[in-house]
Amino acid sequence: MKEVRTRYAPSPTGYLHVGGARTALFNWLFARHHGGKFILRIEDTDVVRSTEESTRAIIEALKWLEIDWDEGPGVGGPYGPYVQSERLEIYRRYVEQLLAEGKAYRCYCTPEELKERRERLLAEGKAPMYDRHCLHLSEAERERLSKERPSVVRFLSPDEGEVRFVDHIRGEVVFENKVLDDLVILKSDGWPTYNFAVVVDDHLMRISHVIRGEDHLTNTARQIQLYQALGWEVPEFAHVPLILGTDRTRLSKRHGAVSVGYYREEGFLPEAMVNYLALLGWSYDDKTEIFSRQQLIEFFSLERVSKHGAIFDVKKLEWMNGVYIRETSLERLAELAHERLSAAGLVPKELDEGLRRKLVQIMEPLQTRIKTLGEIVPSTRFFFSDDLEFDEKAVQKFLHRDYVPGLFARLIARLLELDPWDGAGIEQLFKGLAEEYNAKLGDVIQPARVALTGTSVSPPIHDVIFILGRERTVERLRRGVDMASDALAAAPADKPAAEA
Repeated sequence: MKEVRTRYAPSPTGYLHVGGARTALFNWLFARHHGGKFILRIEDTDVVRSTEESTRAIIEALKWLEIDWDEGPGVGGPYGPYVQSERLEIYRRYVEQLLAEGKAYRCYCTPEELKERRERLLAEGKAPMYDRHCLHLSEAERERLSKERPSVVRFLSPDEGEVRFVDHIRGEVVFENKVLDDLVILKSDGWPTYNFAVVVDDHLMRISHVIRGEDHLTNTARQIQLYQALGWEVPEFAHVPLILGTDRTRLSKRHGAVSVGYYREEGFLPEAMVNYLALLGWSYDDKTEIFSRQQLIEFFSLERVSKHGAIFDVKKLEWMNGVYIRETSLERLAELAHERLSAAGLVPKELDEGLRRKLVQIMEPLQTRIKTLGEIVPSTRFFFSDDLEFDEKAVQKFLHRDYVPGLFARLIARLLELDPWDGAGIEQLFKGLAEEYNAKLGDVIQPARVALTGTSVSPPIHDVIFILGRERTVERLRRGVDMASDALAAAPADKPAAEA
């Protein structure tokens, strides 16, 4: 096999979406599997919509996913520039070549004229293809119009024959030339159109394999025409299936978030995201779902990519992210937690050794309970702030019981006496109280949990108390006594058997 060179060529008109990230990943995996090169090229020929901000966001998202490139922005390479707006003279040179060879022509038709013809053809039940009006202009007419109107350049599509290519995923694909009209390749402002620029760039950058979405199939036929007209070797193509929502329609904003940046902010790990994206259309077998990055590189092949649409299921992604969180070291989780907690103003910006140890303690019981890093702040806020946000339903259910003040008084007394201060001792203390009250363990634990955390859901109570420490625990339980006492008049009696 010749040297494998793949590319990802986003248009910087917005964020990096899930589909684009999957395309970049497949190209990256294919190149890495074959020991080839992966190129990043920015296709910013849409002057109105392209922005530097979008370029930065796309590059940042790729770096977060650890999809690195061998040539491209910030890296350089032998076939640059790697930004299309810096390559305009290159495109114009090849446009002039096609004009000189009679394979392209100037078109002076106005948008209004084109719209009128299009509507007429549609009304007649015909395909709205350009009628080559300007191809047949006399020299005198061309000279006159060139002084009166701006022009575009159109590629002269062959009238007969067909475009035929073998797709690595779909097999043989055939388009009749007669269904492909004369494509505009250079706009009146001197900028190339997508289909022309991509052909020039892929050829000059020595791209061997073009891997992209199946929605580009018609573009591929047009591009092969251009390759042939320019006398260039045609690269190999692979058109991957579209990504669908759970309703099996094409993934879009109405299905929820489609931005890679959103999932990063919500607390998904890059390795989980890469693993999940790889499975959107590709599989190794019928059962394996968790792959390391190195395994993906080793196993990836276009032959294992499906023709059928891939379902993007956020619930499945959350499950997979939970798997990766459980496999992540506590030290790394502590650092990731620090990023979020410091951003929320709950801990200092600097992660010193004391705070690191505390975060490791906190993340150990939390590691098996969360699916995203986004759950860390709401799940751990009570460890760092004494200004608790109480869940009113939990308060009503667990604190508004007439045995709670007495329970908390006993709990406070025993916590003050507990020695050594450890999780096992705290756990045993609660079991003893449950026996004394002839109550279920939950009837003793849940009121304490609400008083200490503000909610009825938290890591195990002995972990919560051990990490909070004796002083803060006692202080919050005393506040819980006051809350329960104040509410007794408004709540019906609810006593464990020992106090009935």
